[in-house]
Amino acid sequence: MRNNISYWSRRLMLEHGTTIQHVLKSAAVLVLIAVLLETFVFNINYFRTAGYHTTNLDNRLELTKTTDDQYRVTEVNHVIEFKDLNSEVHNLWLNFDYRQPAQQLKVKIQFTDEAHSTYFDSTEYTVGVPDVDVNTLCDQSEFINLNTTGLVTNLKVTITGEDISYPVLLSDVSINAREPFTFNQTRFILTLGLLALAYILRPKSAVYRIGIVSNPRKSKAAIITAVALEVVLLSSYLFMGSNLVGVATSTYNSGSWDGVSIANTYKVGGDNAQQYAELAKAMAHGQLYLDEEPPRWLQDMDDPYDKGARDELQKETGEEYLFDVAYHDGHYYVYFGVVPVLIFYLPFYLLTGANFPTAIGVLIAIIMFVLGCSALLDRFARYHFKRVSLGLYLLLQIPLVICCGILYLLKFPTFYSLPISLGLAFSVWGLYLWMRGRASERPCGWYLGGSLCMALVVGCRPQLIVLSLVAFPLFWRKYITKRRILTRRGAVEFGCLVAPYVVVAAGLMLYNHARFGSFTDFGANYNLTVNDMTKRGWNIGRLAPALFAYFLQPPSVTGVFPFLQAAPFETTYLGQTIKEITFGGVLACLPILWVLPFAKRILELRFKTRSTRTIAGVIIALLFGGVVVALMDAEMAGILQRYFADFSFMFLAAVVLLVFIVNENLRPGTQTQQLLMKVLLVLVSISMLYSALVCFIPETGWFSDIYPWSYQDIIETVLFWT
Repeated sequence: MRNNISYWSRRLMLEHGTTIQHVLKSAAVLVLIAVLLETFVFNINYFRTAGYHTTNLDNRLELTKTTDDQYRVTEVNHVIEFKDLNSEVHNLWLNFDYRQPAQQLKVKIQFTDEAHSTYFDSTEYTVGVPDVDVNTLCDQSEFINLNTTGLVTNLKVTITGEDISYPVLLSDVSINAREPFTFNQTRFILTLGLLALAYILRPKSAVYRIGIVSNPRKSKAAIITAVALEVVLLSSYLFMGSNLVGVATSTYNSGSWDGVSIANTYKVGGDNAQQYAELAKAMAHGQLYLDEEPPRWLQDMDDPYDKGARDELQKETGEEYLFDVAYHDGHYYVYFGVVPVLIFYLPFYLLTGANFPTAIGVLIAIIMFVLGCSALLDRFARYHFKRVSLGLYLLLQIPLVICCGILYLLKFPTFYSLPISLGLAFSVWGLYLWMRGRASERPCGWYLGGSLCMALVVGCRPQLIVLSLVAFPLFWRKYITKRRILTRRGAVEFGCLVAPYVVVAAGLMLYNHARFGSFTDFGANYNLTVNDMTKRGWNIGRLAPALFAYFLQPPSVTGVFPFLQAAPFETTYLGQTIKEITFGGVLACLPILWVLPFAKRILELRFKTRSTRTIAGVIIALLFGGVVVALMDAEMAGILQRYFADFSFMFLAAVVLLVFIVNENLRPGTQTQQLLMKVLLVLVSISMLYSALVCFIPETGWFSDIYPWSYQDIIETVLFWT
């Protein structure tokens, strides 16, 4: 074995020694830069405070002590004031007892100095000292840097916050404290990863000289590696928000662990979040409506879909009803697509008797989407374009995956996100299988698999069925123009394309009829939601504000991490608008989509070089489908951030193909081609930054709300200078 290893090592070095040495040197330099950044830049407060002379103020505290010498901050006594300090104050260290339960505190600081003889606050023309978030388990947040002028006379500290459990235990208070040196491993790894990504995708990188077609082994290995890293990052992000995962082990969500199993599931998100699980139980018992019986007052209502009337009766009776489920003929139904239940929940329940964890289903669906998306992009690059480099592939694959809205679905991996993510996964795999079938001598199997995936989309997210329009440019020329459909073999192949749609449609229609007595009624109109869906209808007045919010709304930016906040929403539509918080329109916030205004001119390039119109037809179908889905969402449901995932992929996929066309018409190595790579790199970087920041905006029900102490660690990691 040693001889074999030695032989292969020598052979590897002889063939690729120069490349290996270059890679190792580059890796060593990147690691060194990351270490230097973590040591000297991200620990700037350690070096800045090294010369401070710490002054302990415990002898000035007028707080009662516990038996173990901890100061008690109570609801009555939560203001600490130090008078006649007459010294420079550069920072304040509130050293809270780490043994107490974690709490998120608001600390208001006021001081008098040589520029202020009295305590000052915000006025019409000035902003006072902002409140500071301090967490009792986040050491770095306890050090508060102050910007004072000259000597400070008085210092006042008010410790407040929402839902504080008093008393809060304080070990000591100091000014001009020296901050400790901290090597943050997570920040170091992320910095190293970003440096490596920037180095690999830099304009002069060798990856732009590796052709997808001319270097299949190298390109496939690199693509597989990139996809694997993306899966790891996406999975890590999901499990970070552990309050929504619904899986417990002895070391993960241990408070919900049963103490026996290696891993067990548990309910998260309340009763409303268990719709799919409850439907699986109902199906296992031979029924299609949920077991829970609606309250009598709901059954007796003339119009149970009037939310205001429901709320009044709920207050009067004290009996609650299930929200956001379909109510029909005295029973609760699930109006969301049934396919996720058949794939995940029902088999899991039959095997274990437990509820399937929805977040795991979302993760599986998104991983399948990433794999299918990458395979589909590779198929287009390898078989329809000859000049796509590995660098260009990665430069477009990354935003296609990261910027299409799946990160937000992972942020809230609930039953709302599952149909969307699973519908996207089926869509990309359906398109990929179709593409494989087009190039195969025996396409029937590929066609059956692809059409089955595309048809199952209707049982997940019906809007996404518009992606099936891509079938027209893919198959029209082969089966209609060339009349292959009139041959026996062509008819069989075409039948394989159509048959899965017929079978799935028949199943869904029978399912609908069994529930609501109609083959085409999915039950969305019977939804007990914030508006009466039975009377919502279609109104053109809703489209203008929706188009602005979905496409043109600029991001609302602040100066504090995560630097984005909910975008304002104003409308002249004098009716009810269903609107949750959103963070800007895709065309305004994803610069990679700025390629779309040049679509017509780019398609003309394709027409000049190719006699067929397949790729152009695919692009047109994607753009048309994206607009249609956005409008359907606005009319049928409203304006919600998770709905961006319904159509963003279509626009991004169209951009990818448009860039491929431009690249195909440029000679490699020319200034124009290099300029294209540089412009794309900037557009992709900004688009990815926006998409990543949206995932860390604090929202109700997310990680930041449930585990504020851990979220504070993230803030301190990024805002290292505060």
